[in-house]
Amino acid sequence: MRTIWNGSISFGLVNIPVGLALATQRQDVSFRTLHRECGTPIKQKRWCPVHERDVEPDELVKGWEFAKGQYVLVEEADLEAVALQRSQSIAILRFVRLEDVDPVYFDRTYYLAPADADAQRKPYVLLLRAMEESGMAAVGKFVLWGKENLCLIRARAGALLLETLFFAEDVRAKDEIEEAVAATDVQKAELQLAEQVISSLAGEWTPEDFENDYRRDLAQMLEAKLAGQEIVAPEPVAEAPVIDLMEALRQSVADAQSRRSAEGSKDGKAGTKAGSGSRSRKTPAKKSA
Repeated sequence: MRTIWNGSISFGLVNIPVGLALATQRQDVSFRTLHRECGTPIKQKRWCPVHERDVEPDELVKGWEFAKGQYVLVEEADLEAVALQRSQSIAILRFVRLEDVDPVYFDRTYYLAPADADAQRKPYVLLLRAMEESGMAAVGKFVLWGKENLCLIRARAGALLLETLFFAEDVRAKDEIEEAVAATDVQKAELQLAEQVISSLAGEWTPEDFENDYRRDLAQMLEAKLAGQEIVAPEPVAEAPVIDLMEALRQSVADAQSRRSAEGSKDGKAGTKAGSGSRSRKTPAKKSA
């Protein structure tokens, strides 16, 4: 597994050699911005609106905006004065119950790969097994690309994963939402219907069941354009406004039960496969040029 950082997990007198590898990578289609007339990718220029000219790289400096339109110039030497000391260690600060960590703090997921040598691999496996048995996770800090990161190390499916975490000050307060919820009453009958909707759509978490419809349609559209076909945008599908909440809940339950019955007749068993409902957006139509 290709790693982007190599170091060790340290707590007490224990050091566990590990490598950090990306656990996720988006497969989105990317675009370049072109000049329509000739199809050439455009270049971004560094333009000073005061002097009305391009600015060379050696004329650039960082600035911190402390008030609207007012900046403090920050030199590289200033940043070096507060730079973190380079470290190849993930310092464990505390062990916590994994279930107590709100996912809102999760930023990005990495795999922690064990060392190649058998003797160095044993501490990794020991920590993994202990965390699996205890349900605990490790909170720590480490430096990656010159920045201090708060992290959570957890066990998952026979491997250690590292989640970079947002610091507490990075997570926005939700007071307004809590106040709005507290001021709103729901009836028992409404709650029961809502629970029926949830029950009718309940199923196992199988990531492979969920497809990125937009990514698929975008790829099909690009292939069609490459083949010289003209793309015709579909008519937008209007969404019916919710007029009566109870009626909307009843209809949702009925629709879910109808879909489940239809699928049960196909494969001989009940159970709704995620993503099997009708889509509200149509794939763009194609016609030959």
